[in-house]
Amino acid sequence: MKKWNCNFELGNKLTEEQLDFFDKHGVIIFRNFINQEKVQLYLAELTRLEKEWLAEGKDKVNGIPLKFGKDMEGNKTIQRFCFTSLYSDPLHQLIEDERLQALTSFLAPYEGRVGENEKDGLVANNYLNTPNSSFTQMGWHTDSPRDLFLGQKIMPMLNVGIHLDTCLFDNGGLRVIPGTHKQNMIKLLFGKKYFIDNTDDSKEIGFDINAGDLTVHDGRTWHRVKQSPLMGEESRRRVMYIPIITGKFKPKDENSKTPFYHKLAKKVIN
Repeated sequence: MKKWNCNFELGNKLTEEQLDFFDKHGVIIFRNFINQEKVQLYLAELTRLEKEWLAEGKDKVNGIPLKFGKDMEGNKTIQRFCFTSLYSDPLHQLIEDERLQALTSFLAPYEGRVGENEKDGLVANNYLNTPNSSFTQMGWHTDSPRDLFLGQKIMPMLNVGIHLDTCLFDNGGLRVIPGTHKQNMIKLLFGKKYFIDNTDDSKEIGFDINAGDLTVHDGRTWHRVKQSPLMGEESRRRVMYIPIITGKFKPKDENSKTPFYHKLAKKVIN
């Protein structure tokens, strides 16, 4: 397991160096995408949404289940949000950032778009190690097979992570096996046991990620979230994920059904 040091900055247009790096590895990190004032603003918005949704008893948004856990005091928390930008003006404004649009160039020659009301929308994950937490890690997976569950062929996509907490390499966090975005279909579907396998891989890499950094990985890339060795507040890692997708436009609304892969994931993600 290795730590990579990447120090790219994201502007309104990707550079040739950034395009080449991503084409080779299927993952890239951009430093200081948002400042600390914006980090605190988005955290406040997630706290507001959590309070409102818990009070309402909301358990799904547009057919996508919320994931719940408990904090150190045993209080119920939301550990996985979805479609958050549809309920927050600041998060909606974030979606419209021109720099996010620039990332669609990673999908060329396909035409990409930010999926604000597709897939699971703007997802916010809150990883926390407590004796009662249900969301402390996520096993090896790619993002591509969900297309098969939806009855369509696998299409190129990006998963863009905006990190709201500093998570150094030794504290777990995002792990990726670079280059696997170019693997064949057999390895993509059967290379690892989806979500169940959490074991270290000799080829995986991780990063020192700071609050405000942005990561991008190709949806076909094997990745996981390694559990923190710490407990309580020191282990907290909050990340917002935005899908940049291709193919037919398929928006979701309050009448959308829960996709099968979410029912499957519920049984295997701990």
